[in-house]
Amino acid sequence: MARQAGREEIAPEAESSNSATNGLGCWIWAARTFDRQTCLLWRSFDIPASTTVAQAWLTMTADNEYNLFLDGRNVGRGAEWRHLGRYDLTQLMSPGKHVLAVEAYNVDAEAGMLLGLQVNLADGRVLHIKSDTSWRIVPKEVRGWQTMTKAPDSWPAATVIGPIGTRPWWTTPEGIEINPALQLIKIPFWQAGWFQIILLTLCATAILISFYLMSQLTFHQKERWLLQQERARIARDIHDDIVSRMTQLVLHGEVARNDLPADSETRLQLDLFCEEARGLLATLDEVLWAVNPRRDTLRDFASYVTDYAQKSLKHTSIQCVLDVDLEMSVEAIDLPLRRNLLMAIKETLNNALKYSEATELLLQIQRQNQGLAVVVQDNGRGFDPATPTPGRNGLTNMTQRMAELGGHCRVISQPGQGCRIEFWVPLNRSRRHLWGRMWRSKQFSTNVIETKNPAAKSLTI
Repeated sequence: MARQAGREEIAPEAESSNSATNGLGCWIWAARTFDRQTCLLWRSFDIPASTTVAQAWLTMTADNEYNLFLDGRNVGRGAEWRHLGRYDLTQLMSPGKHVLAVEAYNVDAEAGMLLGLQVNLADGRVLHIKSDTSWRIVPKEVRGWQTMTKAPDSWPAATVIGPIGTRPWWTTPEGIEINPALQLIKIPFWQAGWFQIILLTLCATAILISFYLMSQLTFHQKERWLLQQERARIARDIHDDIVSRMTQLVLHGEVARNDLPADSETRLQLDLFCEEARGLLATLDEVLWAVNPRRDTLRDFASYVTDYAQKSLKHTSIQCVLDVDLEMSVEAIDLPLRRNLLMAIKETLNNALKYSEATELLLQIQRQNQGLAVVVQDNGRGFDPATPTPGRNGLTNMTQRMAELGGHCRVISQPGQGCRIEFWVPLNRSRRHLWGRMWRSKQFSTNVIETKNPAAKSLTI
């Protein structure tokens, strides 16, 4: 059958000869041969798209060494020109264009490469590719030539040194080395380029988000520090200016009062003035405590509340019993929590002083369920929480204050059996939880009544 250089030969069927050299081409090389020479040989071919590959065998050798590439993948190598190497390329063949590339090395004297590829197609046709002048010689400076699907015109054609049996080479090889069938390289998805790009993108995004959050955290810490400094300055200004001046006014009023007769109307007015001024000083002291950032701890809060309770009940017939956690931490609590909880406790103590007629009052402050629990209980006359009292909005105010903090208030009382009021507020409040509680606080116009026993009634707020 006639052959045309530069095109693969497709025969109706495989050749029937069983010779070891069946299907091989000629010995080919570059136009010039010299010692320690590397020769790069390149050849492309096409497998018809209308069929599939049933079997593909490649047989070759080179004087002296070679590396064989198919579509850029190194599929074999040899270092003995007296032997033929056979490679099963069936799994690597698919319809479309393919590239054969051989990197051959000559030690000295004569040099050549011998090759034959037989591809049996599923439709019964056979594709033959042999070493001949259809191969091209690649210049050494070219990079990526093993995967180039088209040869530039500047690449010269290979030179045929001679057919099989040309001296000094053999007519029949000394042996055939059959290599294991080559398989497609299955790349796990985590090694695929698309997955690595997505992973790198996600990592980069996570790093950027982390830097953003760190910058926001730093900004908020700086903002908090500035706020603490401003609060400390305001506390100093109030103490050094307003409190001192108010103290001077009280002293001047007392001096002026002492110079007047006991039955003087002016003296009575000065007595009222001094009393109101002392009350204002007490209020300023409370404001200073709330504003001062050095008092933003549970321990200071418990200390202030117990001190306030003892002073309030000091000149009354009510005995104050304290039950405070001795290991109260120095954990910081924010200003709204301290202020609202203090106002609710003050409201409870004032109600006990005015209406309870009690002889004993228990004040309990404990850590409980990631929050702070405060109990105020007296043994006074009590009341019915279900019966509204005109003109008294204390329970409603306490309800709203606790709701704004994300906590709750519970009132347990019955006529003649005293009163117990329980407050609980969370110490770690999220913004969403806080806003949710504030929204629900609008629905507290209706009180929910729970019955502990047939005689006792409780109001959960």
